[in-house]
Amino acid sequence: MPKHLTSGLPRLSRTHKLSVAGVATAGAAALVFSIVPGAGADQGKSQAAAVENVKPVAFSAVDTAAKTQQATITQQANNSAAKGKAEAAAKKAAAEKAAKAKAAAVAKAKAEKARAAKAAASRSQVRTAIPAAAPKPAAKPVAKPAAKPAAKVYPDNLDGWIRESLDIMAKKGIPGSYDGIHRNIIRESSGNPMAINNWDINAINGTPSKGLLQVIQPTFNTYHVEGTSWNLYDPVANITAACNYAADRYGSMDNVNSAY
Repeated sequence: MPKHLTSGLPRLSRTHKLSVAGVATAGAAALVFSIVPGAGADQGKSQAAAVENVKPVAFSAVDTAAKTQQATITQQANNSAAKGKAEAAAKKAAAEKAAKAKAAAVAKAKAEKARAAKAAASRSQVRTAIPAAAPKPAAKPVAKPAAKPAAKVYPDNLDGWIRESLDIMAKKGIPGSYDGIHRNIIRESSGNPMAINNWDINAINGTPSKGLLQVIQPTFNTYHVEGTSWNLYDPVANITAACNYAADRYGSMDNVNSAY
């Protein structure tokens, strides 16, 4: 048979080929017995029985092979379907697992965000509850020591000398008045701070009277007032020492009216 006539036909398996061969053999045997002359009636019956026996066997083998092939195809189709179902189920399970994992991650992120918001709110409440620190009181200005009053300035004359001596005497508790001092100065030295007596008994004894109130050196040294000069001719030192001596001897310079 030309190749182009057989290319569209299905290929026969080995079983199919054996079945066809059996059918062909049985047909040939029947043809031989029908042609051979002189065959007896029994022989013809035997041949007919043989043909009858061969035909069912041949067709039964073909049917069995077809069924076997169909069963194989069906099994393969079932296996392929089962495999497809298994793969689909696996894909579905993987997709579901991935979806669950994603949902869990989203839920965890939301929970973390909620906890962070709650913690921030709690910190805010704590800050609100804590009262602000009271402002520190302003530092009190450091009191500067009172400035010392400016030193009193006295005129450099008899009036100024007497007034300066009176201020010193007041601090030291030495009595005396301006008039009593002025009166005795005029009588003793006429207001000359450098006056010196070189003729009286003190001068004869080697200790002449000197200064405004004519004080000898030993008396000046004994009744010298602290804070004044140690110079016997210094007007203020001379007046103050003389008034200190008169207070000790007469109660006050005011009580002196002559040589003392």
